[in-house]
Amino acid sequence: MKLSTSEDVAAPIEAVFAHVSDFAWFERAAMRRGADVVRTDTLAEPGPGMSWHAEFQFRGRDRKADVDLKSYDPPEGMRVVTRAAGLDLDCVIELVAMSRTRTRMKITIETTPRTIPARLMIQSAKLARTKIEKRYRHRIAEYAAELEERCQTRGF
Repeated sequence: MKLSTSEDVAAPIEAVFAHVSDFAWFERAAMRRGADVVRTDTLAEPGPGMSWHAEFQFRGRDRKADVDLKSYDPPEGMRVVTRAAGLDLDCVIELVAMSRTRTRMKITIETTPRTIPARLMIQSAKLARTKIEKRYRHRIAEYAAELEERCQTRGF
């Protein structure tokens, strides 16, 4: 199943990429929501090969996920692959400068099941595709608005 949406952000592409690639911020956000996140690589600089292991509760069950940064191309985008509970999630973030102060952010997530229970879950999700797409677009729009606010408060 593939979900994709794009949002315009009123900030320069460099500022948007700096916030989208603020991995420490994402780690803290996951921990605030109750996840245990551990970085599993030894890279000093951000780049392909960065990886994390996360443990969290979802729908009443303990879950585990391994997250790998597959590509890192400042300031145009990056690709993150997550393996969790029989699913592979491939997230591609693309940034395009519309002007010096405006950036279009496109986020695409593609899920691929590896097990039969995961395949059944994806089939169930496809039945509710319209509702899932609406929630996905709404959440990405909220994230884009949050990015704009963060860029303005930090003086970008």
